[in-house]
Amino acid sequence: MSSSREPGEGTGHDGPKQVEGRDEDSMLDGDATDDPALLERHEPMNAILPSVTRREKRPATYEDLERVPDNMVAEILDGDLVVSPRPGLAHARAALNISLDLAGPFDRGGGGSGGGGWWFLAEPELHLHGDVAVPDIAAWRRERMPTVPNAAACELAPDWVCEVISLRTAKYDRREKMQIYAREGVGFVWLVDPLTRTLEAFRLEAGIWQYGAAFADSDKVRAQPFADIELDLSRWWLEAETTAP
Repeated sequence: MSSSREPGEGTGHDGPKQVEGRDEDSMLDGDATDDPALLERHEPMNAILPSVTRREKRPATYEDLERVPDNMVAEILDGDLVVSPRPGLAHARAALNISLDLAGPFDRGGGGSGGGGWWFLAEPELHLHGDVAVPDIAAWRRERMPTVPNAAACELAPDWVCEVISLRTAKYDRREKMQIYAREGVGFVWLVDPLTRTLEAFRLEAGIWQYGAAFADSDKVRAQPFADIELDLSRWWLEAETTAP
């Protein structure tokens, strides 16, 4: 399924090829342009070059995504294929503990403090009107999705998304993916940074993201849409490394 080629290379979808500027055009400068035979010889090239330079970049397709190696995370965001390495341990630790803290009371615990009523999925593949996004965690209210479909991907936008950001993914998480989630009506987005140990909570109002709250380190927090329970952020981070005496 994977290849060492760059996306599109050798598939018949290569981008515009660079045309050497050695002096096919300069040969037409000066008196040479008066030579009808020379003009006729270059007429086909002059007709082709404008169409090459105007050629637009081809939007990424799902076939491009399928060629990405399995050890990478591949998404299609605003027509671009975005490939990221698998997350590091701080990222994985944060995502796991966020899931444990929330899925217990809100997914499995119908009679518990959270009241149930949600489905949680880790790294679901979301097909959202041409975009393919893979959030770290997503959740759906059961009144919108009564059962989790037995499928490779979900076309119903979630009600809540959590992105655990890294240096490589932050710009996509904050820009392209936030725009996609707003367009699709995702009600809440949490951005969690395990390196700075922060949680930023956003809510969607009239199609615009509102900055709900920011928390850090070992804060005890209640954040929408899961404010029924208190979260201890210190559970989400790797312990600080200590140096032996």
